[in-house]
Amino acid sequence: MVDTSRTADLPLRVATPDAWADEALREPLELLNDHAHLEKKAAQNALFLLNRWPDPTPPENWVQVMNAVARDEIDHLGTVTKLIARRGGRLTKGHRNGYANALRDLIQLGRGNVELMDRLMVSALIEARSCERFEILGRHATDDVLQKLYEELWASEHGHYLVFIDLARQVVDEETVTKRWDEILDLEAEIIQAQAPGPRMHSWPALATV
Repeated sequence: MVDTSRTADLPLRVATPDAWADEALREPLELLNDHAHLEKKAAQNALFLLNRWPDPTPPENWVQVMNAVARDEIDHLGTVTKLIARRGGRLTKGHRNGYANALRDLIQLGRGNVELMDRLMVSALIEARSCERFEILGRHATDDVLQKLYEELWASEHGHYLVFIDLARQVVDEETVTKRWDEILDLEAEIIQAQAPGPRMHSWPALATV
């Protein structure tokens, strides 16, 4: 069963089955480790984009927005890594995210503002999918600490994807943004369902149907 009552406003073309949370939560430390790496990469991405504003007329709030996103993600990273340490774990050095890598392969490199638009859309999609996952985890976690963590993160992250889409609309014309966003949403639905199961924020449950 998929409960979309709190995520109906997200643009995702395929909803994550609730069974995903049951599988992911079987190894909470592994899930937290993956989550921490995603927060770190989200902060790094915002700092990377901070210095990639479009010339000659960047959006007025570009630097402020990216700075705010980076600070939020760093705060979340601190929260998750403290929780890992309290539970006797440690953040691993290496990390791979097949979902994010596949999305980044969609970026049209070397095309100026079109490339920047794609980077913003990929960032928006990762935010939207993560927000959906936080909501599901908040409903399914039986551990009070984890439940509170994911509920708070859902409230914090809800709507963050719009920040990146709004910036994309300031970089490229509305028609181009709308067409490309529609394409990438369809491709994201295929990418997420192709992910292997496991205790990761962007995995897909074994034998899932939606």
